[in-house]
Amino acid sequence: MARVQWWRGAVVGLALAGGLGGCSGSSPTDMAVAAMNSAQAEALREGNSFPRFNRPGDVLIADQFNNRVIEVDPKGDIVWSFGLGPNDVSARSIVGTNDSQRVGALTLMAGTGAPPGTEPLCAAGCADNRVMLVSPLGHIVWQYGTFGVTGSDFDQLNTPVQSTWLPDFHVLITDQGNQRVIEVALDRKVVWQYGTTGVSGDGPNQLNSPNSAELLKNGHILIADESNNRVIEVRRDRSIAATFTAGGTVSGAAFASRLRNGNTLITDSNNSRIVEVDPHDQVVWQYFTNLDPASNPSPLPTRAVRLEDGDTLISDQFNHRVIRIDHSSSPKIVASYGNLNQPGFGTKNADQGLNGPYDAKVVGDYTGLTPPFGDDFD
Repeated sequence: MARVQWWRGAVVGLALAGGLGGCSGSSPTDMAVAAMNSAQAEALREGNSFPRFNRPGDVLIADQFNNRVIEVDPKGDIVWSFGLGPNDVSARSIVGTNDSQRVGALTLMAGTGAPPGTEPLCAAGCADNRVMLVSPLGHIVWQYGTFGVTGSDFDQLNTPVQSTWLPDFHVLITDQGNQRVIEVALDRKVVWQYGTTGVSGDGPNQLNSPNSAELLKNGHILIADESNNRVIEVRRDRSIAATFTAGGTVSGAAFASRLRNGNTLITDSNNSRIVEVDPHDQVVWQYFTNLDPASNPSPLPTRAVRLEDGDTLISDQFNHRVIRIDHSSSPKIVASYGNLNQPGFGTKNADQGLNGPYDAKVVGDYTGLTPPFGDDFD
Protein backbone atom coordinates (compact mmCIF):
# COMPACT_ATOMS: atom_id res chain seq x y z
CA MET A 1 0.00 0.00 0.00
CA ALA A 2 1.34 3.44 -0.90
CA ARG A 3 1.60 5.98 1.86
CA VAL A 4 3.37 9.29 2.30
CA GLN A 5 6.33 8.78 4.63
CA TRP A 6 8.38 11.72 5.91
CA TRP A 7 11.62 9.84 6.43
CA ARG A 8 13.11 10.74 9.83
CA GLY A 9 12.84 14.45 9.10
CA ALA A 10 14.94 14.04 5.96
CA VAL A 11 12.24 14.22 3.33
CA VAL A 12 12.93 16.66 0.55
CA GLY A 13 9.74 18.70 0.82
CA LEU A 14 10.04 19.13 4.59
CA ALA A 15 13.70 20.04 4.34
CA LEU A 16 13.08 22.70 1.75
CA ALA A 17 10.26 24.11 3.80
CA GLY A 18 12.74 24.72 6.61
CA GLY A 19 11.61 21.76 8.69
CA LEU A 20 15.06 20.45 9.55
CA GLY A 21 16.33 21.76 12.81
CA GLY A 22 19.77 23.31 12.81
CA CYS A 23 19.77 23.93 9.06
CA SER A 24 18.83 27.59 9.06
CA GLY A 25 22.26 28.57 7.73
CA SER A 26 22.13 26.16 4.82
CA SER A 27 21.12 27.20 1.34
CA PRO A 28 18.02 25.59 -0.22
CA THR A 29 20.31 23.77 -2.67
CA ASP A 30 22.46 22.36 0.12
CA MET A 31 19.37 21.29 2.03
CA ALA A 32 17.94 19.63 -1.08
CA VAL A 33 21.17 17.73 -1.67
CA ALA A 34 21.36 16.56 1.95
CA ALA A 35 17.70 15.54 1.99
CA MET A 36 17.91 13.69 -1.31
CA ASN A 37 21.07 11.89 -0.25
CA SER A 38 19.29 10.73 2.88
CA ALA A 39 16.23 9.66 0.88
CA GLN A 40 18.43 7.76 -1.56
CA ALA A 41 20.25 5.98 1.27
CA GLU A 42 16.94 4.88 2.74
CA ALA A 43 15.69 3.81 -0.69
CA LEU A 44 18.79 1.69 -1.24
CA ARG A 45 18.10 -0.08 2.05
CA GLU A 46 14.46 -0.61 1.06
CA GLY A 47 15.60 -1.95 -2.30
CA ASN A 48 17.18 -4.89 -0.51
CA SER A 49 13.63 -6.19 0.00
CA PHE A 50 13.53 -6.84 -3.77
CA PRO A 51 16.44 -9.09 -4.79
CA ARG A 52 16.18 -8.15 -8.47
CA PHE A 53 15.19 -4.48 -8.07
CA ASN A 54 16.80 -1.72 -10.15
CA ARG A 55 19.12 -3.90 -12.20
CA PRO A 56 20.58 -2.29 -15.32
CA GLY A 57 18.84 -3.78 -18.34
CA ASP A 58 15.46 -4.19 -16.64
CA VAL A 59 12.55 -2.30 -18.22
CA LEU A 60 10.42 0.19 -16.29
CA ILE A 61 6.90 0.37 -17.75
CA ALA A 62 4.13 2.88 -17.05
CA ASP A 63 1.16 0.52 -17.51
CA GLN A 64 -1.42 3.24 -17.93
CA PHE A 65 -4.85 1.67 -17.57
CA ASN A 66 -3.63 -0.94 -15.10
CA ASN A 67 -2.86 2.00 -12.79
CA ARG A 68 0.68 0.91 -12.04
CA VAL A 69 4.36 1.15 -12.79
CA ILE A 70 6.21 -2.14 -13.11
CA GLU A 71 9.83 -3.14 -13.47
CA VAL A 72 10.38 -6.27 -15.51
CA ASP A 73 13.53 -8.27 -16.12
CA PRO A 74 14.58 -9.25 -19.68
CA LYS A 75 12.32 -12.32 -19.48
CA GLY A 76 9.33 -10.15 -18.63
CA ASP A 77 9.06 -11.27 -15.00
CA ILE A 78 7.75 -8.48 -12.77
CA VAL A 79 10.40 -7.75 -10.14
CA TRP A 80 8.86 -4.57 -8.67
CA SER A 81 5.63 -2.65 -8.93
CA PHE A 82 3.85 0.42 -7.60
CA GLY A 83 0.10 0.85 -7.85
CA LEU A 84 -2.74 -1.39 -6.80
CA GLY A 85 -3.95 -2.35 -10.24
CA PRO A 86 -7.00 -1.68 -12.40
CA ASN A 87 -9.49 -1.99 -9.54
CA ASP A 88 -8.04 0.82 -7.43
CA VAL A 89 -8.41 4.50 -8.26
CA SER A 90 -7.58 5.90 -4.82
CA ALA A 91 -4.74 8.15 -3.66
CA ARG A 92 -3.03 5.01 -2.31
CA SER A 93 -2.27 4.05 -5.88
CA ILE A 94 -1.61 5.93 -9.11
CA VAL A 95 -4.35 6.52 -11.66
CA GLY A 96 -3.61 6.43 -15.36
CA THR A 97 0.15 6.63 -15.11
CA ASN A 98 1.71 8.01 -18.29
CA ASP A 99 5.36 8.26 -17.37
CA SER A 100 8.06 6.89 -15.07
CA GLN A 101 11.80 7.09 -14.67
CA ARG A 102 14.29 5.77 -12.17
CA VAL A 103 16.16 8.39 -10.12
CA GLY A 104 18.79 6.37 -8.30
CA ALA A 105 16.75 3.93 -6.22
CA LEU A 106 13.66 6.16 -6.30
CA THR A 107 11.03 6.23 -9.05
CA LEU A 108 9.52 9.41 -10.47
CA MET A 109 6.09 8.96 -12.02
CA ALA A 110 3.17 10.98 -13.33
CA GLY A 111 -0.39 10.15 -12.30
CA THR A 112 -2.24 11.52 -15.31
CA GLY A 113 -5.73 10.27 -14.47
CA ALA A 114 -8.27 8.18 -16.37
CA PRO A 115 -10.22 9.78 -19.25
CA PRO A 116 -13.98 9.15 -19.46
CA GLY A 117 -14.85 5.64 -20.56
CA THR A 118 -11.51 4.06 -19.68
CA GLU A 119 -12.00 3.17 -16.02
CA PRO A 120 -15.08 1.16 -14.90
CA LEU A 121 -14.84 2.53 -11.36
CA CYS A 122 -15.26 6.09 -12.61
CA ALA A 123 -17.00 6.00 -15.97
CA ALA A 124 -16.96 9.78 -16.26
CA GLY A 125 -13.21 9.83 -15.70
CA CYS A 126 -11.19 10.27 -12.56
CA ALA A 127 -8.37 12.68 -11.87
CA ASP A 128 -5.06 11.96 -10.23
CA ASN A 129 -3.00 15.03 -11.16
CA ARG A 130 0.14 14.20 -9.20
CA VAL A 131 3.83 13.82 -9.95
CA MET A 132 5.39 11.58 -7.33
CA LEU A 133 8.81 10.37 -6.23
CA VAL A 134 8.34 6.90 -4.76
CA SER A 135 10.61 4.63 -2.71
CA PRO A 136 10.98 0.88 -3.39
CA LEU A 137 8.45 0.05 -0.65
CA GLY A 138 5.90 2.48 -2.06
CA HIS A 139 6.48 5.46 0.22
CA ILE A 140 5.72 8.74 -1.54
CA VAL A 141 8.67 10.90 -0.51
CA TRP A 142 7.83 13.96 -2.65
CA GLN A 143 4.79 15.03 -4.58
CA TYR A 144 3.62 17.94 -6.70
CA GLY A 145 -0.09 18.18 -7.36
CA THR A 146 -3.09 17.31 -5.22
CA PHE A 147 -4.87 14.01 -5.74
CA GLY A 148 -8.23 14.41 -7.47
CA VAL A 149 -7.87 18.20 -7.76
CA THR A 150 -7.66 19.77 -11.21
CA GLY A 151 -6.21 23.27 -11.30
CA SER A 152 -3.30 25.54 -12.07
CA ASP A 153 -2.63 27.23 -8.74
CA PHE A 154 0.14 26.33 -6.31
CA ASP A 155 0.57 22.55 -6.04
CA GLN A 156 -2.08 21.89 -8.70
CA LEU A 157 -1.90 20.21 -12.09
CA ASN A 158 -4.24 19.30 -14.92
CA THR A 159 -3.37 16.00 -16.62
CA PRO A 160 0.39 15.77 -16.09
CA VAL A 161 1.65 13.45 -18.81
CA GLN A 162 5.38 13.47 -18.15
CA SER A 163 7.87 14.35 -15.42
CA THR A 164 11.62 14.62 -15.84
CA TRP A 165 14.11 14.79 -12.99
CA LEU A 166 16.71 17.47 -13.66
CA PRO A 167 20.34 17.37 -12.48
CA ASP A 168 19.76 20.45 -10.27
CA PHE A 169 17.03 18.56 -8.32
CA HIS A 170 14.21 20.37 -10.08
CA VAL A 171 11.40 18.50 -11.83
CA LEU A 172 10.22 19.35 -15.34
CA ILE A 173 6.50 18.63 -15.64
CA THR A 174 4.48 18.51 -18.85
CA ASP A 175 1.13 19.78 -17.56
CA GLN A 176 -0.94 18.96 -20.61
CA GLY A 177 -4.37 20.18 -19.57
CA ASN A 178 -2.93 23.51 -18.50
CA GLN A 179 -1.12 23.87 -21.86
CA ARG A 180 2.27 24.37 -20.24
CA VAL A 181 5.60 22.90 -19.28
CA ILE A 182 6.72 23.93 -15.81
CA GLU A 183 9.97 23.52 -13.90
CA VAL A 184 9.30 22.96 -10.22
CA ALA A 185 11.79 23.19 -7.36
CA LEU A 186 11.51 20.75 -4.50
CA ASP A 187 9.83 23.41 -2.36
CA ARG A 188 7.05 23.26 -5.00
CA LYS A 189 7.76 26.70 -6.42
CA VAL A 190 7.45 27.06 -10.19
CA VAL A 191 10.78 28.53 -11.34
CA TRP A 192 10.26 28.43 -15.13
CA GLN A 193 7.37 27.94 -17.50
CA TYR A 194 6.78 27.65 -21.24
CA GLY A 195 3.24 27.95 -22.48
CA THR A 196 0.52 30.32 -21.37
CA THR A 197 -1.54 28.66 -18.64
CA GLY A 198 -4.93 27.58 -19.95
CA VAL A 199 -4.34 28.98 -23.45
CA SER A 200 -4.14 26.60 -26.40
CA GLY A 201 -2.34 27.93 -29.47
CA ASP A 202 0.75 27.95 -31.65
CA GLY A 203 1.83 31.54 -31.16
CA PRO A 204 4.65 32.90 -28.98
CA ASN A 205 4.77 31.09 -25.63
CA GLN A 206 1.83 28.86 -26.57
CA LEU A 207 1.36 25.09 -26.73
CA ASN A 208 -1.47 22.78 -27.73
CA SER A 209 -1.65 19.63 -25.57
CA PRO A 210 2.10 19.24 -24.94
CA ASN A 211 3.05 15.62 -24.27
CA SER A 212 6.71 15.61 -23.21
CA ALA A 213 9.66 17.82 -22.32
CA GLU A 214 13.35 16.96 -22.03
CA LEU A 215 16.31 19.08 -20.96
CA LEU A 216 19.04 19.16 -23.59
CA LYS A 217 22.76 19.37 -22.94
CA ASN A 218 22.79 22.93 -24.31
CA GLY A 219 20.24 23.99 -21.67
CA HIS A 220 17.32 24.20 -24.08
CA ILE A 221 14.04 22.33 -23.55
CA LEU A 222 12.80 19.93 -26.22
CA ILE A 223 8.97 19.83 -26.20
CA ALA A 224 6.65 17.47 -28.06
CA ASP A 225 3.78 19.86 -28.82
CA GLU A 226 1.33 17.13 -29.66
CA SER A 227 -1.72 18.79 -31.14
CA ASN A 228 0.37 21.40 -32.94
CA ASN A 229 2.01 18.43 -34.74
CA ARG A 230 5.50 19.66 -34.01
CA VAL A 231 8.53 19.33 -31.78
CA ILE A 232 10.09 22.59 -30.65
CA GLU A 233 13.44 23.31 -29.08
CA VAL A 234 12.93 26.22 -26.69
CA ARG A 235 15.56 28.50 -25.20
CA ARG A 236 15.30 29.61 -21.58
CA ASP A 237 14.16 33.06 -22.76
CA ARG A 238 11.18 31.23 -24.35
CA SER A 239 12.28 31.84 -27.92
CA ILE A 240 12.15 28.87 -30.29
CA ALA A 241 15.55 27.68 -31.49
CA ALA A 242 14.29 24.95 -33.85
CA THR A 243 11.11 23.22 -35.01
CA PHE A 244 10.81 19.63 -36.22
CA THR A 245 7.84 18.19 -38.13
CA ALA A 246 9.52 15.59 -40.39
CA GLY A 247 8.87 17.84 -43.34
CA GLY A 248 5.35 18.63 -42.24
CA THR A 249 4.27 14.99 -41.95
CA VAL A 250 4.08 14.58 -38.15
CA SER A 251 0.58 14.13 -36.75
CA GLY A 252 0.38 13.95 -32.97
CA ALA A 253 3.91 14.49 -31.63
CA ALA A 254 3.77 12.34 -28.51
CA PHE A 255 7.45 12.31 -27.49
CA ALA A 256 10.81 13.60 -28.63
CA SER A 257 14.42 13.13 -27.61
CA ARG A 258 17.77 14.36 -28.87
CA LEU A 259 20.14 11.62 -29.99
CA ARG A 260 23.90 11.59 -29.64
CA ASN A 261 24.33 12.14 -33.39
CA GLY A 262 22.36 15.39 -33.17
CA ASN A 263 19.22 13.93 -34.72
CA THR A 264 15.82 14.07 -33.05
CA LEU A 265 13.69 10.97 -32.45
CA ILE A 266 9.95 11.67 -32.61
CA THR A 267 7.01 9.50 -31.67
CA ASP A 268 4.57 10.37 -34.46
CA SER A 269 1.54 8.90 -32.75
CA ASN A 270 -1.32 9.43 -35.18
CA ASN A 271 0.79 7.97 -37.99
CA SER A 272 1.73 4.93 -35.85
CA ARG A 273 5.31 5.89 -36.63
CA ILE A 274 8.64 6.43 -34.94
CA VAL A 275 10.68 8.84 -37.03
CA GLU A 276 14.23 10.12 -36.74
CA VAL A 277 15.02 13.47 -38.36
CA ASP A 278 18.31 15.24 -38.84
CA PRO A 279 18.97 18.87 -37.75
CA HIS A 280 17.46 20.01 -41.07
CA ASP A 281 14.22 18.10 -40.36
CA GLN A 282 14.93 15.48 -43.03
CA VAL A 283 13.74 11.93 -42.31
CA VAL A 284 16.68 9.54 -41.93
CA TRP A 285 14.93 6.52 -40.37
CA GLN A 286 11.41 5.42 -39.49
CA TYR A 287 9.42 2.50 -38.15
CA PHE A 288 5.67 1.86 -38.18
CA THR A 289 4.10 -0.09 -35.31
CA ASN A 290 0.85 -1.08 -37.08
CA LEU A 291 2.20 -3.25 -39.91
CA ASP A 292 1.68 -6.61 -38.19
CA PRO A 293 -1.55 -8.20 -39.54
CA ALA A 294 -2.83 -8.62 -35.97
CA SER A 295 -2.13 -5.00 -35.04
CA ASN A 296 -4.66 -2.41 -34.00
CA PRO A 297 -4.93 -0.28 -37.18
CA SER A 298 -4.16 2.80 -35.09
CA PRO A 299 -2.19 1.77 -31.99
CA LEU A 300 -1.11 5.37 -31.19
CA PRO A 301 2.45 4.69 -29.98
CA THR A 302 3.37 7.11 -27.23
CA ARG A 303 7.09 6.79 -26.41
CA ALA A 304 10.19 5.76 -28.33
CA VAL A 305 13.58 5.77 -26.64
CA ARG A 306 16.90 5.07 -28.40
CA LEU A 307 19.12 2.79 -26.30
CA GLU A 308 22.86 2.54 -25.77
CA ASP A 309 23.22 -0.39 -28.17
CA GLY A 310 21.26 1.37 -30.94
CA ASP A 311 17.98 -0.48 -30.40
CA THR A 312 14.77 1.50 -29.91
CA LEU A 313 12.29 0.79 -27.11
CA ILE A 314 8.71 1.65 -28.11
CA SER A 315 5.56 1.96 -26.01
CA ASP A 316 3.02 0.74 -28.56
CA GLN A 317 0.06 1.94 -26.53
CA PHE A 318 -3.07 0.39 -28.02
CA ASN A 319 -1.27 -2.66 -29.25
CA HIS A 320 -0.87 -3.13 -25.48
CA ARG A 321 2.78 -3.98 -25.73
CA VAL A 322 6.28 -2.61 -25.35
CA ILE A 323 8.66 -3.65 -28.13
CA ARG A 324 12.38 -3.36 -28.66
CA ILE A 325 13.50 -3.11 -32.27
CA ASP A 326 16.95 -3.09 -33.86
CA HIS A 327 18.23 -0.21 -35.97
CA SER A 328 18.61 -1.95 -39.30
CA SER A 329 17.19 -0.66 -42.55
CA SER A 330 14.37 -3.20 -42.09
CA PRO A 331 13.93 -3.10 -38.30
CA LYS A 332 13.02 -6.31 -36.49
CA ILE A 333 11.47 -6.85 -33.07
CA VAL A 334 14.12 -8.32 -30.78
CA ALA A 335 12.08 -8.27 -27.54
CA SER A 336 8.45 -7.78 -26.61
CA TYR A 337 6.43 -7.33 -23.40
CA GLY A 338 2.67 -7.74 -23.33
CA ASN A 339 0.46 -9.37 -25.96
CA LEU A 340 -0.11 -7.81 -29.36
CA ASN A 341 -3.46 -5.97 -29.39
CA GLN A 342 -4.69 -7.86 -26.31
CA PRO A 343 -5.04 -5.89 -23.07
CA GLY A 344 -4.59 -7.78 -19.83
CA PHE A 345 -3.32 -7.75 -16.28
CA GLY A 346 -1.16 -10.03 -14.20
CA THR A 347 1.23 -9.72 -11.30
CA LYS A 348 3.92 -12.23 -12.28
CA ASN A 349 4.93 -11.54 -15.87
CA ALA A 350 4.27 -8.79 -18.41
CA ASP A 351 3.01 -11.38 -20.87
CA GLN A 352 -0.02 -11.86 -18.62
CA GLY A 353 -1.00 -8.53 -20.10
CA LEU A 354 -0.50 -4.79 -20.21
CA ASN A 355 -3.20 -2.19 -20.76
CA GLY A 356 -2.24 0.85 -22.77
CA PRO A 357 1.43 1.01 -21.72
CA TYR A 358 2.37 4.65 -22.21
CA ASP A 359 6.05 4.76 -21.36
CA ALA A 360 8.99 2.38 -21.07
CA LYS A 361 12.64 2.93 -20.26
CA VAL A 362 15.60 0.65 -19.66
CA VAL A 363 16.97 0.95 -16.14
CA GLY A 364 20.37 2.61 -16.17
CA ASP A 365 20.18 3.72 -19.83
CA TYR A 366 19.64 7.47 -20.31
CA THR A 367 20.79 7.56 -23.93
CA GLY A 368 19.07 10.53 -25.54
CA LEU A 369 17.17 11.33 -22.33
CA THR A 370 17.72 13.85 -19.55
CA PRO A 371 19.96 12.08 -17.04
CA PRO A 372 18.97 12.66 -13.40
CA PHE A 373 22.59 13.31 -12.52
CA GLY A 374 24.47 15.84 -14.63
CA ASP A 375 27.67 13.88 -15.12
CA ASP A 376 25.68 11.28 -17.11
CA PHE A 377 24.86 13.74 -19.91
CA ASP A 378 25.93 12.40 -23.31
